[in-house]
Amino acid sequence: MLATIIKTVFGSRNDRLIKAYSRIVSQISALEPTIVTLSDEELKEKTSFFKSEIDKGRTLESIKIEAFAVCREAANRTLQMRHFDVQLIGGMALFDGKISEMRTGEGKTLVATLPAYLSALSGRGVHIVTVNDYLAKRDAEWMGKIFKFLGLSVGVTVSGMNQQEKKEAYKCDITYGTNNEFGFDYLRDNMVTDCDQKVQRDLFFAIVDEVDSILIDEARTPLIISGQSDDQVDLYNKLNDIPMNLKKQEVEEGEGDYFIDEKGRQINLSDSGFERAENLLEEKGLLDSGQSLYDPSNIALLHHLVAALKAHNLFEKDQHYVIQNNSVVIVDEFTGRLMPGRRWSEGIHQAIEAKESVQIESENQTLASITFQNYFRMYENLSGMTGTADTEAFEFKQIYDLETLIVPTHKPMVRKDHQDQIYRSVEEKFEAVVFDIKERHSKGQPVLVGTTSIENSEQLSSHLMDSKVKHQVLNAKQHEMEADIVAQAGRPGMVTIATNMAGRGTDIVLGGNITSLMKAIEEEKTIKPSEQKVKIDKLKSDWMLENKKVIEAGGLHIIGTERHESRRIDNQLRGRAGRQGDPGSSRFYLAMDDSLLRIFAGEKMKTIMDKLGVPKGEPIEAGMVSRSIESAQRKVENRNFDIRKQLLEFDNVSNEQRKILYQQRKEVLESESLEELVSSLRKGSISSCVRQFIPQDSMEEQWNLKDLSESLRQYGLDLNLKEIVEEKVELNDEELSDLICGEADVLYKKKLQ
Repeated sequence: MLATIIKTVFGSRNDRLIKAYSRIVSQISALEPTIVTLSDEELKEKTSFFKSEIDKGRTLESIKIEAFAVCREAANRTLQMRHFDVQLIGGMALFDGKISEMRTGEGKTLVATLPAYLSALSGRGVHIVTVNDYLAKRDAEWMGKIFKFLGLSVGVTVSGMNQQEKKEAYKCDITYGTNNEFGFDYLRDNMVTDCDQKVQRDLFFAIVDEVDSILIDEARTPLIISGQSDDQVDLYNKLNDIPMNLKKQEVEEGEGDYFIDEKGRQINLSDSGFERAENLLEEKGLLDSGQSLYDPSNIALLHHLVAALKAHNLFEKDQHYVIQNNSVVIVDEFTGRLMPGRRWSEGIHQAIEAKESVQIESENQTLASITFQNYFRMYENLSGMTGTADTEAFEFKQIYDLETLIVPTHKPMVRKDHQDQIYRSVEEKFEAVVFDIKERHSKGQPVLVGTTSIENSEQLSSHLMDSKVKHQVLNAKQHEMEADIVAQAGRPGMVTIATNMAGRGTDIVLGGNITSLMKAIEEEKTIKPSEQKVKIDKLKSDWMLENKKVIEAGGLHIIGTERHESRRIDNQLRGRAGRQGDPGSSRFYLAMDDSLLRIFAGEKMKTIMDKLGVPKGEPIEAGMVSRSIESAQRKVENRNFDIRKQLLEFDNVSNEQRKILYQQRKEVLESESLEELVSSLRKGSISSCVRQFIPQDSMEEQWNLKDLSESLRQYGLDLNLKEIVEEKVELNDEELSDLICGEADVLYKKKLQ
């Protein structure tokens, strides 16, 4: 009650921050009349002036207002894009180490230029992190024009670059790249044998685009550099047919050999399942008669058996993976993108390769690894931006100490979000989706359909083909074309089916995106400038007509064919419509058979349907139902948060060891002389050895000098300790330890001579 009263009187913290930033925006705008009058050269010279001021002791905070005004003007001159006031607010939040939640189409890519320019003036390097190589290259080229105009260097680090190219990219004031590439470069830098082979500088400031995707969705996936290990590849093939000979339990403790825990994604063998599996393994000659799978010598066999069961029951082709060039390629569950090069651990990948009869590659052993959580927490300053962070604000604060600021939109949001419609079966759901698409397609309204898997997108595509509706399918199989397809998804009557958030980072402009067409005309050398202008003007006038048609038809309509387990992913799909005050609408179509409803809300929903007496083909559409689904999503989100938190707690232990090892490695590589370090390690090792036989603060009678003398021979020390102790009457345990270490120092110096 008290919190509500305080919020009503003083406003929420978000409101207070927006007000404070708005006052600074007024100060930035007040400088605009002066900045506008500067020539290009004078504007460029501002960068040198700011750097000299920093050298004199001024802080970045003290030059923020003027630097933002300069960056805003540079963007206007180079890209004809002037930062809106709300974009300045977003930029300040990023500079202050916060997460800026900005709706789709609000220009997050442009927002990042403000804090990046300001922080780069320190000369310590700024990393702008994107979700894929395409966006890294696109943004470096696109926004790089602003930075280069202002005299800063811009680099991009992508996979496939050689060491020298990477070194040059990291030397730049601002470096664009993917989260994977930054993380792997860090690990590779800590595996080099010479300081000159390192490519990264110290981790100073990172701006993470689509921060929720990188710091939350990918947080459970560690970055691993691995090497080949000895593995029994043929064992996967031998065990591949065993799951087909075991019976699945419909309910836990029911009749059968194994139970599938869909919530925890685990397989549990029953007692009868163990017996049956042991008999099958004996028949194959993989288990000796009378032996148990629980015997220590058979642990590896049990591990392979469970991997085979998981491969056959928990991993579906065209949903979790695809077959490409005779190999298994993982599909990202959040974006629907292919992840070549990534492999599941614990033998799962090999078991799936056996299941699909493709070449089985050896299991790898880890040489270096780090989670995104621990990598990004190493930056001195970290910030991020996304269209959907508010639902995960607690996790961002608790794990990364990042506060979330919801930035208001430049124009009011007018998108209509319709209630979910729930059907009894998937067939009824797809019939309703096709009907909705046909109706809107006939009006010339563009439709973007989001699916949760490749299989679903292809199933829906076949339904539309049967109905003779022209459409584009965008899933992980057309990764290269995704940006172009998504960019044109706003054209009149266009129907686009996309897996989840495919094309994330690419705006859907109503009427279609003509930027690439205009660029192609401008780069055409054979056309005169006057002819280029005529062509571009024609292109613009045609686009205005198309844009008007789409707006009159109701803007972009979003259809979700299934709820994702995270509300945030659903919000991202909805957020593709209604950009920059455009009209738009959205609706989710669900079925009782959808995995989320089946696992978490199935019984509740069926009871509601039965009570209401809903006939076949008729949907339920009620706020109570939508709230029930959101409750199910919250359960999954909480469970996933607990998993990520637990993973972090485990990784923190290895992370501390990693830091110590990498720091020591760095000292070894950078030291001109290792004598001091070697001396310290030698003393530590010998002291540890001494303490095994001479406890601290012990009496002489407790000393085991005979076994200590024997143990010291491993260091090349042949000492008669009994004689030494008899000669030195007042010798205590500390002095004896120091004496032995001194003898070791003498021996080491002799070896050096």
